[in-house]
Amino acid sequence: MRNFAFIVFFSLLLWSCNQNATTYALIETEFGNVKVELYNSTPKHKANFIKLANEGFYDDLLFHRVIPGFMIQGGDPDSKNAQQGQPLGQGGPGYTLDAEIGEVHVRGALAAARLADQANPERQSSGSQFYIVSGQKFDEAMLNQVVQQSGIQYTPEQRKAYLEQGGYPPLDGAYTVFGRVVDGMEVVDKIAAAQRDQMDRPLQDIRMKVSIID
Repeated sequence: MRNFAFIVFFSLLLWSCNQNATTYALIETEFGNVKVELYNSTPKHKANFIKLANEGFYDDLLFHRVIPGFMIQGGDPDSKNAQQGQPLGQGGPGYTLDAEIGEVHVRGALAAARLADQANPERQSSGSQFYIVSGQKFDEAMLNQVVQQSGIQYTPEQRKAYLEQGGYPPLDGAYTVFGRVVDGMEVVDKIAAAQRDQMDRPLQDIRMKVSIID
C-alpha cells in the first residue's frame, strides 16, 4: 500500500513539473527561424499549440497577413493550397479556445487571433490562428492614452518594456497572449516588411513549419 501511495505521489509530482516546464517551439520559414517560448500562465493555449505542432498541422501553412509596425499572422489551414488573391483568415481546426487574457502585447508577443467582439463577445481564440507582434515604439503620452482608454494598469516592468522595446498595447485586455519570441525577431521584421496586396497578404507565399523543441 505504501508503495502504491508513493507511485501515485511521484506520478503527480512529475505531472506538476511537466505542467510548469518551459516549452519552446521553432517556427521555420524561408526568411529564417523564430524560436518562441510558450507561457505556463495560458495552459489551454499552450497545450493546444503543442498538440497542433506535434500533429504537423502548421506545416506548409502561410503567414497570410502581414502589417509593418504591427504584426504577422498565420495558422489558417485554408492557406495551405490557397491561390493568390484568395481571401484568408477564416479557417481553423473546427473549435475555439476559452480566452486566457492577461499577458501584454510587447514586441515579440505570440498571441491568438479571434473573431471580433460583435460575433465573439466572450473573446474566444481561434483554435489555430496566431500572430506575432512586431510593433512600434510608444512614448509615455501614447501609453498613458492607452491606459486612459482601456483602464489597464501596467506594472513598471511592462511600461519599461513598451517604452524601450515597443509593441502594440491597444490590443491588451482583448486578446490572449500565450508566448513570446526569444530568438529571431529580425525574421519577424523581415516577414512584416514583405510586399503585400490590399488584403495584407504577402505577394510571395511565406510558408511555415512548426515543431516543439523543449
